Amino acid sequence: MNEQHTYRVIVRGTWDALSDEARSRLLAEAADHGMLSMRFTEEGTLSYEASPLKHFSMRFVVVSDAGDGEEMAAALAQERAETMLRGLGYGFGELRSTVTDLDTMKINYRSASRR
Repeated sequence: MNEQHTYRVIVRGTWDALSDEARSRLLAEAADHGMLSMRFTEEGTLSYEASPLKHFSMRFVVVSDAGDGEEMAAALAQERAETMLRGLGYGFGELRSTVTDLDTMKINYRSASRR
């Protein structure tokens, strides 16, 4: 059995060719997709600013084989993002991702003498 790792992936992109309906919906729902909505979930969370309505980011938790690495986690998250955005009827441009492997992340604890 392959070892599974948990990845946090941020997918970023720009809105592109939004219909008037999609633009209106995004603007109406902008308050629900601000800083407070930024969470890493398997389904993904969408965040963006209404002014200007240009860029967005989505946060995902991806669990996959460690041997497949960060590239696979990024590809899986981008596929989820594309599916979600298309399902909502939102046009978007090229996506790019930033991946963090939570299982290999180094945590620096403060020593008791430095507190």
